[in-house]
Amino acid sequence: MDAMRILHSKQELHDGVQRMAAEIAQAYGERPLSIVSVLTGSVVLVADLIRELEMPLRVGVIEASSYGGERTTRGDLSVNAELMFDIKGRDVLLVDDIFDTGHTLVRVIEKIKEFGPRSVRSAVLLRKHGRQEVTAQPDFVAFEIPDEFVVGYGLDYDDHYRNLPYLGVLEQDDLDRHKDLVAAGTDPGA
Repeated sequence: MDAMRILHSKQELHDGVQRMAAEIAQAYGERPLSIVSVLTGSVVLVADLIRELEMPLRVGVIEASSYGGERTTRGDLSVNAELMFDIKGRDVLLVDDIFDTGHTLVRVIEKIKEFGPRSVRSAVLLRKHGRQEVTAQPDFVAFEIPDEFVVGYGLDYDDHYRNLPYLGVLEQDDLDRHKDLVAAGTDPGA
């Protein structure tokens, strides 16, 4: 996939996460924080983000999925909070990879509030322009991006490309090449 267009380099991603971490640190100070990562797209972001934060923190996960397989558009959203730790009375920061239509963020925050946290804020790596269908907005955003399908740094297409150290744009020729590689039994993310 050498031809994939890079939207944000590895260094730019690092700098953006550092900026967002500084905003989060300023908002919470030294108060203990419970970080809840939305699987699977935010795992790379959370790993980098927690290394930038110095307050006492716990990290847990929640599953939320609306894409699946080779889809590039949203389907039905499912939320599984069984993997999350006890957050009752705690400050919670929900971390997700991308704020697209906003439905995932709204649904997951609703689910988290059922567990009685003291507060819930959200942080996302990316806010995609022109796609929002909700009034809610993330509290912390590392990057604003155009309405393009992106992969890398935890984001995937058909469970590939999460390991790319940069954020790349999957264009139609990339999607076609992906299908050809999968059909040939080759890992397109390698």
